[in-house]
Amino acid sequence: MLDSMIVDALRGKRALVTGGTGMVGREVVDRLIAADCRVRVASLDDVRPNPAAEYVRADLTDARACAEAVAGCELVFHVAGIKGSVAVTTARPASFFVPLLLLNTTLLEAARRAGVEKLVYTSSIGAYPSRERFVEDEAWAGEPMDTFPGWAKRMGELQIRAYRRQYGLDGWSIVRLTNVYGIGDNFDPASAMVIPALMARIAAGEDPLVVWGDGSAIREFAWAGDIADGVIRALHFGTDGEPINLGTGTGVSVRELVETLAQIVPFRFEFDPSKPAGFPCRLMDVTRARERLGHVAMTPLREGLERTWRWFVAHQGEHLGKQDYFRECA
Repeated sequence: MLDSMIVDALRGKRALVTGGTGMVGREVVDRLIAADCRVRVASLDDVRPNPAAEYVRADLTDARACAEAVAGCELVFHVAGIKGSVAVTTARPASFFVPLLLLNTTLLEAARRAGVEKLVYTSSIGAYPSRERFVEDEAWAGEPMDTFPGWAKRMGELQIRAYRRQYGLDGWSIVRLTNVYGIGDNFDPASAMVIPALMARIAAGEDPLVVWGDGSAIREFAWAGDIADGVIRALHFGTDGEPINLGTGTGVSVRELVETLAQIVPFRFEFDPSKPAGFPCRLMDVTRARERLGHVAMTPLREGLERTWRWFVAHQGEHLGKQDYFRECA
């Protein structure tokens, strides 16, 4: 929920939301529209979730398209990105790295040239080095755990730091997002993240559903609407050009996740401990977000999963209308 102070500051502003047809982006758009913002969405997806927004089809790896998308906008929410499973990241690193570098570089440069004073860039938990707890002071401490997309996200952050130093763009902010799920996610099981992949496999009737590992791995999952609130708050309050974590700060075991899903839509499952389960624990420290932005993602897991499942059942084919860098490279 946005404070009235933030809503008042947004009212009447012209805002660009890149990736506004995606999971976090559409939630940002909805909140901006509710605050009487004039919203333009730039995306390659053939979906239009909010009829009150202006949608433009734009390849944000192209400098001219970025300049046209940014033109006349006072605020920019750069939410566009490329999501995929660990398997896809490993098998097709260039499909992450190259488009992410291009769309970040060209969009941010277009915004700078257009004189945009307030911008927020969504980086990722994958930009952190591998460890159990992610703290902003260690943002650049080592190799990103998601090597290629992680470096691409870091380059976007570094570009903002360069602009801040050279051009004094103090209103440009950075957030690093935890694992996000929700309405509008990618539910293609070939490239989806854990929650949408599980839902797609349940809907396909996999019986029993086999989950890799013993279920003990701890992860953090945040509802997209909560993260959208944090993104808007970051633009409003600013982050001094350094990343601030957006997440829950609370861990959930993979077993608890699967069992909670089974309470919503009954299905049989089993764990396969012979398969790798990944790093035992990964959580974000959200102290800085709480103290500086007044934000922590609070939607209970079951509530968020129920909302996501209901939407997925009604929109199972939507992902086919979205830009898929992996399907094109197959």
